[in-house]
Amino acid sequence: MKNIISGLNKVFDNRIRLGIMSVLMVNDWVDFTALKDMLELTDGNLSSNLSSLEKIGYIEAKKQFLGKKPKSSYRVTIAGRMEFTRHIDALEQMIKEQKS
Repeated sequence: MKNIISGLNKVFDNRIRLGIMSVLMVNDWVDFTALKDMLELTDGNLSSNLSSLEKIGYIEAKKQFLGKKPKSSYRVTIAGRMEFTRHIDALEQMIKEQKS
């Protein structure tokens, strides 16, 4: 019997990373504050999960200054888009297989 969860990406088991990727998949660049507000997260929680996704190459960051204030924005990379799409496809397939 085929393992029905084998196509899922463990990185997206975390609900925060799942939320981050969901937002970034449908937006070009999203700044830190907007992500924090949309997902209702603390700075530290969001920051650590963004860092994890950035380290594995699923997202990229753009850091700049607006006046004297730092502003960080994020977007999904090609690799991140591919992996997240595979993950969603695997979830959909798992659901379809369970209906029969």
